Amino acid sequence: MALNYAEVWSPDLLEIMEQESLISPFITTAVKWLSAKTFHFTQMSTSGYKAHSRNGGWNKGTFTQEDVPFTLSHDRDIQFLVDKADVDETNQTASIKNISEVFHKTQQVPEMDAYFFSKVATEAQKLDGYHSSTAIATYTKENVYSKLKAMLSAGKLRRYVGKGALIAYVNSTIMDLLEQCTDFTRKIEMTQISEGGIGLETRITDIDGVTLMEVIDDERFYDKFDFTDGFAPVASTSHKINVLIASPLTVKCVPKISSIYYFAPGAHTEGDGYLYQDRSLSDTFVFPNGKNNKIDSIYVDVDTATYTAPEEDEDEEST
Repeated sequence: MALNYAEVWSPDLLEIMEQESLISPFITTAVKWLSAKTFHFTQMSTSGYKAHSRNGGWNKGTFTQEDVPFTLSHDRDIQFLVDKADVDETNQTASIKNISEVFHKTQQVPEMDAYFFSKVATEAQKLDGYHSSTAIATYTKENVYSKLKAMLSAGKLRRYVGKGALIAYVNSTIMDLLEQCTDFTRKIEMTQISEGGIGLETRITDIDGVTLMEVIDDERFYDKFDFTDGFAPVASTSHKINVLIASPLTVKCVPKISSIYYFAPGAHTEGDGYLYQDRSLSDTFVFPNGKNNKIDSIYVDVDTATYTAPEEDEDEEST
């Protein structure tokens, strides 16, 4: 019987996610699971005060409470067969843990970021007043600061600004312009996202207490992806994200590593080698506020141009 290594390595792999991911402030595992991939979120709202009468009596109010189930839908899997000769010749560097770490750092974590950005962007685009479309070429060092300030003031986002509970992701072009902007006086510096000096390094600054984080790897920063094989923007449909704003109070990335299996040669029928299998469940959820059960903690600004797939290199003619 194969051992489920996810149970053994989950803390290590979740640490990889948090240290290598741009969205580590939003990752949570503190959920109460109802089943293998479902947890619940309690939504409650109440009516407000009414005028008091000195003739006696109390005004009656109402409250509603509903337990809403949320199910993880981003269900992924992969397997690798490592030939026995490869393990011997590499002095076992092609071991289960090495393969798992490389896979999670170079494939799973970037995909988790991409899924998060696209999911939040899609939800924001459904809301009036919480999305915009701006040609990246119209951003200048003279207007970038005022544009960002306007986005941070959209809708009810001021509530979260006041609580210091907003994070804004920006592309490299916007961060470059901020560095040149004379209206912006805050320091922009390279820093670690995760503590301990191990996490990703990127440029970070803040506006009115809102953390601005640069997304250097813009391949993760689109509003729509095709997840058929890995992840890729959708030609003529996806837009590159300029700015994405979200609150860790109400936006959560919930990873659940379901299973990681490792079979020695002879313990499977896939070939003469070691078989590694990895299945992962995760999802991103945007929860409503606790006042009126409305979503008001996200915003996205995307480029007006749609994604164009790069042309494949033509094979050189043989001479």
